[in-house]
Amino acid sequence: MSSATQDYRLSGDLLGPVLAILDAVIDPYLGRGLVSAGCVTQLAMTGKTLQLTLVYPYPCKSQYAATVAQLTPGLLGLEGVEAVECHPSFQAGNFRTATSGTALDKVKHVIAVASGKGGVGKSTTAVNLALALAAEGARVGILDADIYGPSIPLMLGIPDFKPMSPDGKHIAAAEVHGIAAQSLGFLISAEDATVWRGPMAAGALTQLLNETQWPELDYLVVDMPPGTGDIQLTLSQKVPLSGAVIVTTPQDIALADAKKGIVMFQKVNVPVLGIVENMSFHVCSECGHREHPFGADGGRKIAERYRVPLLGALPLQLQIREAMDKGAPCVVAQPESEVTQIYSDIARKVGAALAVSQPKANISISVTDEE
Repeated sequence: MSSATQDYRLSGDLLGPVLAILDAVIDPYLGRGLVSAGCVTQLAMTGKTLQLTLVYPYPCKSQYAATVAQLTPGLLGLEGVEAVECHPSFQAGNFRTATSGTALDKVKHVIAVASGKGGVGKSTTAVNLALALAAEGARVGILDADIYGPSIPLMLGIPDFKPMSPDGKHIAAAEVHGIAAQSLGFLISAEDATVWRGPMAAGALTQLLNETQWPELDYLVVDMPPGTGDIQLTLSQKVPLSGAVIVTTPQDIALADAKKGIVMFQKVNVPVLGIVENMSFHVCSECGHREHPFGADGGRKIAERYRVPLLGALPLQLQIREAMDKGAPCVVAQPESEVTQIYSDIARKVGAALAVSQPKANISISVTDEE
């Protein structure tokens, strides 16, 4: 999962015990010890202080403190170690096919967020996933590919944004809530977009994607239009997608269409990273009783059938809808809320799934015996 050089500058009698302690710390998203996962890139002793550098292949900034707290006691129990300095960071690998000379040269991963039908909260999921990835330490962009109903400008709180062209050839992306954003809704009214035929809409999407001046990005989240038609196939075939996230609700009619989305991505060899189940349950604000108005376990069953992970289940909650309508998504407006924690967990799972899918690389290890 890591191709970084590992520089271990410890004495021989100390290196083994340190590595053993670190590899006993299992990363919950990678499912491997920190050493086995390639996260431990540097070890050194300065006096009696053990200096440790961790480089994660997926964004998980909110988890750093817990990891440091978990590994520190064991290291402090080693002879000669009186202090531990741990420096965690994140670096995404580039797993995509080379796109030399295209607008995506600066983008490491393109993630499609799709659904088989409308009304299941796909755009809400795409926005909050992008914001959660950014909150975990990644450089993120979002592309509104829902040509017939571009809603990202409203959801991000910038419905009146008008993009500029810095060179007369490319369009600058908007910068909002710490992410880059592009949407056809910035360029034309939603009423104009809804009357386009399939080939015209697909062409507009391709042009928008290729002519946007994207900054350096670890992840570009693409909010796909619902269905499995021209636009979806165009994007799947012409854009080097790293993976797709399927959004559904528990009800049978939504699940039937979600299956079509999974099959479509499988046919074009795009990995399905997992299922997000929206409107999974409702919690009564008066008594706290949990009920399932659209059925239960639908997302889990479809995930098991197609052997993909269930990334998370979101509640049916008035605040989620109100936040999106106000252009203040819960991940940025309510960072400590339970819903935000669910989105953050989904973001870490998506990032880790992409990291695990990286072909294993040869790791160069430099060991210096320092007394």
